[in-house]
Amino acid sequence: MKKLMYIFLVLSVLTGCKEKKDAGAMKGMPTLAISVAKPIVKDITLTKDYPGYLTTEKTVNLVARVNGTLRSVSYVPGGRVKKGQLLFVIEPTLYNDKVAQAEAELKTAQAQLEYARNNYSRMKEAVKSDAVSQIQVLQSESSVTEGVAAVSNAEAALSTARTNLGYCYVRAPFDGTISKSTVDIGSYVQPVTLATIYKDDQMYAYFNVADNQWLEMSMNNQQPTKELPKKIMVQLGKEGTESYPATLDYLSPNVDLNTGTLMVRANFDNPQGVLKSGLYVSITLPYGEADHAILVKEASIGTDQLGKFLYAVNDSDIVHYRHIEIGQLINDTLRQVLGGLSPQERYVTEALMKVRDGMKIKPIP
Repeated sequence: MKKLMYIFLVLSVLTGCKEKKDAGAMKGMPTLAISVAKPIVKDITLTKDYPGYLTTEKTVNLVARVNGTLRSVSYVPGGRVKKGQLLFVIEPTLYNDKVAQAEAELKTAQAQLEYARNNYSRMKEAVKSDAVSQIQVLQSESSVTEGVAAVSNAEAALSTARTNLGYCYVRAPFDGTISKSTVDIGSYVQPVTLATIYKDDQMYAYFNVADNQWLEMSMNNQQPTKELPKKIMVQLGKEGTESYPATLDYLSPNVDLNTGTLMVRANFDNPQGVLKSGLYVSITLPYGEADHAILVKEASIGTDQLGKFLYAVNDSDIVHYRHIEIGQLINDTLRQVLGGLSPQERYVTEALMKVRDGMKIKPIP
């Protein structure tokens, strides 16, 4: 028993020495050097981001409007074409023959009209000397009327024949990018879509804004709801790696009852044709201004079960945990602070894992 008590006594002495040693080591630890800064105060533009999608300014299906064998396809699928460029040729032989036939029928009708007019003139002279009867004069006048109608019909038939012949040659209606052909050369085609052409030198970005958000934006801008902000930014993809300045040009006149949103459209230039219809984009829409906004580094803000926080540093260089209310993110680096921090206070800008509430630090501006 005495031996066991002696062992416990020795252990207690050793433990006490270790605690004193650890306490002495903690007391002698150097104060950590931590980067701190004061918030940036400046005027900012308040924005909201909305998902959207792109469409081309015009999308036209090139449709075969006559029947016949497809003779040629004169473009590179997926490439760019010029306005008026010949793209498809549908067997024109039959339609050339119909044009020639219509031209011949028109000439015949014109000749018959000329004969009827001359005959009518002679009849009017002959009736003065009673050489012909009044009935014969009326008949010759009727022949002239029939001749005029026959010429009109022949002209219409020739116009139709020429139009159908023109449909044999399918041309680009504007500059743009064209899809691959849906019909192979040598196939017999009827009225069907041959390809689709996209006028993509200008793009439209469509997105939806909740009706209450749009009303709030309009009130912040002190504009009627029919007025649109002039300039916005369109970011390509979810990461927004590429941005394009755009102009709003359309606001839906009604709210969609199913979604409670307004459709909005923006247009912007796409001179190189890089952007394609159907691409996902993010639209940054300005809705107001914030004067003297308090901005801190986004990296200095932490998150816990209570929300967002940062570490404020007082005049004695003591760190204090501070819950804050955040707002707008600016340029992906600065975050607006709506409450919890004053412009004169300092805060820890980095190394959040190294500091704790109540800790004394050596601040590095």
